[in-house]
Parts: sequence; C-alpha cells; structure tokens
Amino acid sequence: MNPLEPQTLLIVDDHPLFRKGVIQLIQATPEFRLVGEAPSGKEGMALARSLLPDMILLDLNMKDMNGIEVLKTLKDEGLDARIIMLTVSDHADDLMAALQAGADGYLLKDMEPEDLMQQLVEAAHGKITISERLTQLLVASLREKSRPPSPAEAGLTEQENRILEHLIDGKSNKLIARDMDIAEGTVKVHVKHLLKKLNLRSRVEAAVWADRCRRQNKT
Repeated sequence: MNPLEPQTLLIVDDHPLFRKGVIQLIQATPEFRLVGEAPSGKEGMALARSLLPDMILLDLNMKDMNGIEVLKTLKDEGLDARIIMLTVSDHADDLMAALQAGADGYLLKDMEPEDLMQQLVEAAHGKITISERLTQLLVASLREKSRPPSPAEAGLTEQENRILEHLIDGKSNKLIARDMDIAEGTVKVHVKHLLKKLNLRSRVEAAVWADRCRRQNKT
C-alpha cells in the first residue's frame, strides 16, 4: 500500500447505527477513504462492481442475502478487493465458512475501536486479520478434524514451503508475489497445491496449522 494513497473502502451492513459508527472511524483514519456504503448484500455487490474498492467490510448476517453468499459471488467474479467480514458471530462454523469462501479477514463487532482500525490498517498492508479469540477457535477446529500431515510428510516443494512461511505471516497473494518476485497467478497455483497436499481448505487454516507445527517443533 502506498502511504500517500489512502485505500478506498466500501462498507456493507444492514445496521445503520453500526454502519455510521464505523464510517466515523474510517473518516478519522488517514489510511482509508470511504467510497460507499450499502444497507444490503445485493446493493453491496452492485456498489462493489461499480466502485471497485480496495477493501470491503462485509456483515455476515443480513436480511436479504447472507454475507457468505456475497463473499463467494464477488470472489468468483474475480473482484480485486480485500474482503473483511465484520460480524457479531464468533461461531467456529461461520468463521470456517468465511475463510473457506476466501475472506481476507474475520473481525468481531465488539472489538475496541482502536483495535479494529489497527487490524484494518494491517489488512490494507496485505495481512490476513482475525480477531484474537477466533484464532483459538480455528486451532480447536483443526484439532477436531483429521489432522493433516506435517509439511515434511506432505512432500511440499521448496517453493511451497517458502509460500507457507509467508502465509504464517498473514500475507496476501499479492504481497507474497512481490516479496518472492514471482507472478501473483503463480502464487495462487502454489497455494492451491499446498492446500491439497495438507488436506486443508483455506490459506488461513494452513497458516494457523503450520504456525502451530512450528511452535511444537521448537518445544
């Protein structure tokens, strides 16, 4: 992110008071420039297509259309925006569904305002952001599943291992591509392959699991 160019941001949420509060925070943060707001999923998708924002804050449970549906549709269309779920739901199923649909972050509405904005600034710099207590939910969910093999047992290539290390740092495909001096499309292919080898469905699952493996190896 160029610090001289604020990230354009769209908020999609059907609660007007909450939306107004977040907008006030955004307008007080120089890293962002609000370009639109939508009170429903359908209106949000229409604005996303016309405005092409850098980032979208997306509510999970909306009356007209579930946030996961909006997320999947926009990701399938190839919209080049970081989509952060901003919700009251701290259920593991909702978290996993969002991550597997391609969410670039999952934050809770009860966060302290300064913490929320800090997470959004990090997301703008290419980091994947998840509320701290939800990371523990993700770890627990991975434990309940059939445990994937270790990176060594999975037979990851040298390039895949390097990309996995970047995923642990929460970096986006675009940021990984820049750091490794390779095409973003190449990163996407490697991520797809390593997820298949690790028997996982999302990059965030891979990051959390690999980080846990690394910590265990150090103990």
